[in-house]
This record gives sequence, structure tokens and C-alpha cells, in this order.
Amino acid sequence: MTTLPDARLYIDGKLRDATGGATFEIINPWTGEPVGQAADATAADVEEAIAAARRAFDETDWSTNVEKRLVLMKKYRDLFERERPRLAELAIKEAGAAQGAVGRAHVGMALDGWDEYMNVFGKLEWEKDYGEKPAFGLIHKRVGVREAVGVVGAITPWNVPLYVNIGKVVAALLAGCTVILKPAPNTPGMGAIFGELAKEAGFPAGVINVVFGADPALAGEMLVTDPRVDLISFTGSTGVGKRIMEQGAATLKRVFLELGGKSAKIVLDDAPNFAMDVAMTMLVFHAGQGCAVQSRLLVPRSRYEEAKVILKGAYGKFGDNWGDVSNPEHIMGPVVSKRQMERVKSYIDLGKEEGATLLAGGNIRPDKGGGWFVEPTCFVDVTNDMRIAQEEIFGPVLVVIPYEDDEDAIRIANDNSYGLSGGVSGSHDRALHIARRVRTGSMSVNNGMCIAGDIPFGGFKASGMGREWGLEGIEEYTDVKMLAWPVGQVEPA
Repeated sequence: MTTLPDARLYIDGKLRDATGGATFEIINPWTGEPVGQAADATAADVEEAIAAARRAFDETDWSTNVEKRLVLMKKYRDLFERERPRLAELAIKEAGAAQGAVGRAHVGMALDGWDEYMNVFGKLEWEKDYGEKPAFGLIHKRVGVREAVGVVGAITPWNVPLYVNIGKVVAALLAGCTVILKPAPNTPGMGAIFGELAKEAGFPAGVINVVFGADPALAGEMLVTDPRVDLISFTGSTGVGKRIMEQGAATLKRVFLELGGKSAKIVLDDAPNFAMDVAMTMLVFHAGQGCAVQSRLLVPRSRYEEAKVILKGAYGKFGDNWGDVSNPEHIMGPVVSKRQMERVKSYIDLGKEEGATLLAGGNIRPDKGGGWFVEPTCFVDVTNDMRIAQEEIFGPVLVVIPYEDDEDAIRIANDNSYGLSGGVSGSHDRALHIARRVRTGSMSVNNGMCIAGDIPFGGFKASGMGREWGLEGIEEYTDVKMLAWPVGQVEPA
């Protein structure tokens, strides 16, 4: 049953179907059945979107008229507020979000992040005075001018699509860039709404364009390789991020990459709420489909057996309180697709083969419905060299690793190619010391919230480069030009 409106392309100020009229089905992760259809963009459609974005940047005042941008962006934000119910429906039916996760991350946190962008935008320093300096017998005045980088290709994932779409599109538009948004094939509707509301808001033609298709590579590779696109902003897997860097090298493409993670939560032996800190790492929110989730739990060997008992009880208490699309208290639903379900299950099977002990879960749950349901799963007796401890699973699978002392905990946390997020709980000074030594882009100390729309977010190592959100997130889409002119002569000594 199709219940979502058709997802249409938005190119050069026009909402339209794909060239030739081809479409593909949007599959509901809860049921495994079609819930809508989307335009299947062709190479010609992508070409038109790139040309429109280039023309809008080069031939209009969008990049220089800050007041005009701010007025339109406020109107755009108001239209998204009006569409909250529809955004929630898209999060549920496209991304498989449970109702209890919609307000907290999929819609609420996303729109709050938009507001934070608007709040910090006024702090952006468009011109900076570098003072005067003598050179070659003259005194020179120096001024730095910040300018929009140009045309941006924003390539976004399916896990929290509205949050990531806003993180890229709003920042780039505020900076004065023009944008081609390419959402994932699983969640085209959450991209299409950006085109629909841009048209209603009255954006100049070509400033924002939205293209998507059944083939996840077609539009993405065109954006990455086209010299008319100045910057690629990508959130997704590390493997695809590496390919973007390779393909973009030919045109010296500037890239922002927010990639995978295998973040560690370290619970110290003196954590005031040891049981709570252990239990709350159950990887159940949105079925563990988050790049910044803490999927490695590190506990002291001296309290390892205690931690197992705590987790056994926590998973038992959680039980079957998940996977009901009608329950507003549930925070976990299906994974996004059959392919993802099979991937997660293959890692569960691998964990058993590697010798880890399955403490909870581990099964596919077809009884939950026709969609893609994987039980909340926990492995103990895990060593950090196992693949389930090193590789990003992107599902509800937690691994629990013992450590000997603080130095060993830091070593294990850093012994991974990723470095996106993490956490540590314990006495404040000790926990803060450890947090400073873990090589990761953000680190929560005693459950402090270090991911918000007004502060930068991004990764170290294979988790990417650049920062999204906050003032730094807008600055990613700008370049600095230096200007200098003589203002006098150097007086003879």
C-alpha cells in the first residue's frame, strides 16, 4: 500500500519527474512492502542539476547577499516546522524509526540543529582585520574576506536522513553556496521535501537542487568527478569516503567526510553509577544505526563478571519492548533494509565463530512483522582483535571487552582505525584525563552531551575529516581570501 506522496526531483527551480519517467519503489522497513515511489534520476537529470547550481552561484547574488539568504532560510525553517507530522511519517516509513526515536533524533534534534545554525550564523566573521605591516618600503593594510566555496554536492545516508540533510544543506546555503542534495535511495522522500519546500519558500532557481535514484552511485559519482562541483560533503561508510577522495583527486575536489565509527565507552571501577553506566550502553536506540554510537563497552576486569550480570538483567528487562510501530514508547524498530539485516546477522554469526559468547539476542525476528528485525544483541568474552570489535556493524550489536587498568583501557579504545565518538565514566579528574588521551572527535565524560547543533562534530583517523554543525560547520563551506593595499610609506630611520 503506497501511503507516502511521490518523491519528485527538484532541479533549477522545478519539481519534476525523471527524464523518461522512470521510478523506483520506496520500501517500508517495518513491513518489507512498498510504501511509495520516487523518481529515478538519469545522468541527464544530474547534469542539469549541476549546470543549474553552477549558474546560480556564478550569475546571481546568492553568494554575496547575506540578508537575502537569511530571510529565505528563516522562511524555509518555518515551512519545515509546519511539516513536522510529515517529517515524522517519513522517518518511520522510510528509515524505520520507532516513534520514541522520532522526536529525540530524527525530527526534534534535527530541527533544533537548524535553529542552532541560525543562532551561530551571526557570529560568522566575514571580514577580519589583520592590521598593517611594513614591506618593501611601504605599509600595507591586510584584510581577510570569507567567501562561499561554490557549488556543493551533499551526499547523505539513510540512518537519520533529516538530521544529516539539515547538517549539510542549511550550513552550505547559509554560507552562500549552491547545493545539489543527493539522498540515499532508501530515504528519497526526506530529500524530496527539501525541494518542495524550497520552491514554496521562493528560492532562486538553481540555488538548491535535489536528485536521487535507485542506483546509489550514478549521481554521486557524477558530482564527485565533475569540475563544476567545488566541494563534496559526504556522510556514510569509510569505504565510500575513500573512493570519493580517489575520484575527486582529478579535479582537486575539496571534501568534507563524516564516516564510520566503532566508538568505545569506558566505565571505570570508581564510576559512581557503575550499574547504570553499564546498562545504558545497550545498543537499542534506532537499532544501533548510528555512526557515533558507543558499540564497544570497556569494563575493568575486576568487575567484568559483575558487568555481565548487569547486562544480562538489562537486556532481559528490555525484553520485547521494541519493534511495535504503534507504540510511542518504543525506541527501537527494524534495520533499514533486508540487505542491512543480512549484514548484521552475518556479523552475529562471525562473533560466534570468533569465540565470543552471546549474552543476549542474536536472532532475526520475523514474528515482529514483515520487515527487517534483528534482536538487541550483546557479546561478551570479546577481545579487541576480533572483527566484531574492530569493524562497524551498524546494527544493535554491543561487544563487551575487559581491560586491566587505565592505560590498558586507553590502549584498547585507541586500537581501532576509527575515531568518531566515545565516552568515559568515573571520578571526574580521572575520567577527564582518559578522555583527553582517546583519539576521537568527541568524548562524553560522565554522560555529558557533546553532540549538539551549536558545537562541531566530526572524526579522527578513518572516521573522516572536517566538522559539521556549529559555526565551524558553516565555515566548512567557505574559503578565505586575503586582500592587501598600501596605506603609506615607511619613514626613514
